[in-house]
Amino acid sequence: MRLLVSFAALFMSVALLQLSTGGVGPLDALSGIALNFSRSQIGLLGSAHFLGFFVGCWWAPRLLGSIGHSRAFAAFTALGAMALLGHYIVIDAYAWALMRIASGLCVAGCYTVIEAWLQAKVTNESRGRTMGIYRVVDMGGSLFSQLLIGFLAPASYVSYSVLAILCCAALLPITLTKASQPETPSAPRLRPMLAVTRSPLAAAGVVVAALSSASFRMVGPVYGQEVGLEVGQIATFLAAFVFGGALAQYPAGWLADKFDRRWVLIWLSIAAIVSCASTALLQELSTGGILLNAAFFGMTTFPIYSVAAAHAHDFASSEERVELSAALMFWFATGAIAAPLLASQLMESYGPPALFIMIAVGHAALAIFGLARMRSRAAPAERTPYVYAPRTSFTIGRLLGRSRDKH
Repeated sequence: MRLLVSFAALFMSVALLQLSTGGVGPLDALSGIALNFSRSQIGLLGSAHFLGFFVGCWWAPRLLGSIGHSRAFAAFTALGAMALLGHYIVIDAYAWALMRIASGLCVAGCYTVIEAWLQAKVTNESRGRTMGIYRVVDMGGSLFSQLLIGFLAPASYVSYSVLAILCCAALLPITLTKASQPETPSAPRLRPMLAVTRSPLAAAGVVVAALSSASFRMVGPVYGQEVGLEVGQIATFLAAFVFGGALAQYPAGWLADKFDRRWVLIWLSIAAIVSCASTALLQELSTGGILLNAAFFGMTTFPIYSVAAAHAHDFASSEERVELSAALMFWFATGAIAAPLLASQLMESYGPPALFIMIAVGHAALAIFGLARMRSRAAPAERTPYVYAPRTSFTIGRLLGRSRDKH
């Protein structure tokens, strides 16, 4: 309890930030439909978010080193709030894309500050419990942000204002806390090829994880609308995906620690293909069937990033963990930038099922590549523990590094 109280301000800011920034993607997609944006333009909004996220992951540690934690957090939060409020000043898809770059910068910057603060304050004794609470808060905020969309009218100034208020509210806990700011950490060096040299399969796995989650969360509302779901049902559709992913973390981690992680990645991909096929081919599913498929899709795709990251860390030294985590995030962000735009263009050309056909092809390629890698290299004799790895900032590796070194 004392641990929870000591980090209460940071956890409250995480929850409010997730409610705000987690809701803007689906709200933008539904608003774009209401405003007659093309599917490609809606996909561009999702890609723009991850472009801003990528830039923010690289830039935020450097800004943090220049002005400190509280000021950096305030700057990034203000940027996110302005981007939300700007939506109804200029109603144009390409102007919204610029605003989504700003919201991506906000997410990456704020999480960089929070994770750097946590890293500086936790001890070896409290690290596991702190990360456990952090993951629950982050995942819970993500789940409720999807459900929030059911109460926000698309293409409404009020809806974007509510999200902007929540974004501004995230400022209060972290800026009003009496806890002293920690020393500023050095920015991790970004070496993307480190992930490829340590494990080509892990690098491919995080790209496929991005293909699944980024396209589903950013373009999924378009699919939901085109198969006849109402706004409230689309919110539940997206929440079912997050909930399924949350449920899968423990069993996926158990399997990844017990068996060859490459087999776990391969079978997760095969299960994801089954989920995609059932969604794409069974067009007459009931609403309940669509929601169950979304949960199953989350269960099969959500853990892939963490399993791939654990596999990469099996081949890394303790000194490489922070840079390797940043490299894996780089490849995830790269895939996430391309995925929504590609998915939306395919849906525009071939209809709603094209979203899941694209994801299935990605997972088929990952499964085949996994089998090929098993022929070229044996599994490591010693393995790191499986750790659920949030895709939040390049600095997450500092929090997870020592957890991976425990045997």
